[in-house]
Amino acid sequence: MLNNHCDGLIERRGRTATLLLSALLAGVAVSGSACAQDRSPAEPAQATSALVESGDAPDLNAPPRVNPERAREVAPGLTIIDDPRIAFVPNIGIIEGTKAVLVVDTGLGPENGRRVLSLAREIAGDRMLYLTTTHFHPEHNFGASVFKDHATIIMNEAQADELKEKGPSYIDLFKTFGPQVADALEGTQFAEADSFYTGAMTLDLGGREIILREIPAHTRGDQMVYVPDVGALFTGDVAETRFFPIMPDADSSAERWVKVLRQLEGLKPEMVIPGHGAVADSAVLARLRLHIEFMSDRVKELVADGYDQQQITERLTPAIIALYPSWDNQVFIPFEIGILYGEATGRPPQLPEF
Repeated sequence: MLNNHCDGLIERRGRTATLLLSALLAGVAVSGSACAQDRSPAEPAQATSALVESGDAPDLNAPPRVNPERAREVAPGLTIIDDPRIAFVPNIGIIEGTKAVLVVDTGLGPENGRRVLSLAREIAGDRMLYLTTTHFHPEHNFGASVFKDHATIIMNEAQADELKEKGPSYIDLFKTFGPQVADALEGTQFAEADSFYTGAMTLDLGGREIILREIPAHTRGDQMVYVPDVGALFTGDVAETRFFPIMPDADSSAERWVKVLRQLEGLKPEMVIPGHGAVADSAVLARLRLHIEFMSDRVKELVADGYDQQQITERLTPAIIALYPSWDNQVFIPFEIGILYGEATGRPPQLPEF
């Protein structure tokens, strides 16, 4: 959980980022060392690495295979199969109660879904099995069909509608990402949920209540899964560790995203299981919120100065990469700028093609 010192440190880093970006946009050389904890925000040239977390880049060549051997219990009755930072492999959760077990996300395609189902059935034993997915995107939802005869599938209505509308086109899109991804999607069928909700619902697993709540931001149908008794929060791709936010189409909203992150921070989770990247504490939510707020302010300033979207993208992208050198998904920075430009100008967003 964030303490007061960490809260203040993250906010100071946001102010430092503003000064540092000004220097970068002005063409001032920026270099420097590791810790902004004891530095003034007036020292941007020494603060670069304070804005990032260190770690390996995702492996883009490994097959997108969920590995149940990576399963580990991170809290009593809460197992995750963690993301080994391989592209298109999410964090997956298995949450136990005395009467039932809930699986969160499936992996990419039916074979990954079978791997997750096998482990979930082993853990559940005689207990009832549920499945829910944090959003409709392929690596989170497209293994759901193999659960159909073994689990009750719960989905928020917005996610179900978005899956029906966009699912087929996302299969076509993801198959262009390489033969290993195309192979993983082979045989994918869409699973219709057995139970739907709107807004929020509480699921009783027996001695453990789980809160499901819609949090539209990254997609129209994002949902969180919260385990209050251990303070564990599954965010889907609304939060990822060391990734730029993915705003893939016009249904993404930076304004909503900031509001959602504030709501999630208000839960004061002790553990955040992001859609991708390492399990973290609630600081991961604050860092992402500050990044989006920071980007929004910069785009609005440049719009006011008369720059168009292309000019803003060309001007801002290299400066943002310099601010966050260890964050991945740099390809999505122009998408984020496109959404922010649309919100700043009141125009429909114009996004790059994949």
